[in-house]
Amino acid sequence: MGYAAIYPTDAIEAHRAFIARCRALRPVEEYRAVTPGEWDEFFGHFERRKVALGDCGRAYGTDCAHEHACVRCSVLIVHATERPRLVEIRNNLLSRILEAEREGWLGEIEGLQSSLTHAEEKLAQLDAQIARKPTAVDLGVPTFRDITARTPTTTRPPE
Repeated sequence: MGYAAIYPTDAIEAHRAFIARCRALRPVEEYRAVTPGEWDEFFGHFERRKVALGDCGRAYGTDCAHEHACVRCSVLIVHATERPRLVEIRNNLLSRILEAEREGWLGEIEGLQSSLTHAEEKLAQLDAQIARKPTAVDLGVPTFRDITARTPTTTRPPE
């Protein structure tokens, strides 16, 4: 067994050397300055992720796998304030499923059932999130008065 002392400067230098080796393997044009148009596109990506129920959490530069049927998407982040809208969507799906069954639109039923399942899952997740939110946990952190208040009976530790 051996012992090695690793100092912060050693770790930083090793990391910088690793980054330099990685960059040497990549094409130089990848390290050019970003244009204002590219910055606008990048920041615009996040603005375009705002949807009716909340925010789309998909990564920059990726396409929507669900063709903007957001209720089915696992990366949809539903805002708690949009719960009534989600309930309305779920109720609408239920009535559309009944209509499709009544009319014999078997092709519609499967897609609507899938959307309904996802909507109910999102409602359950949102309800669990809302239920957890108001719960405060007392960590027992002392107040300023507890820290600074001294009484005559307080003894000082030996110096």
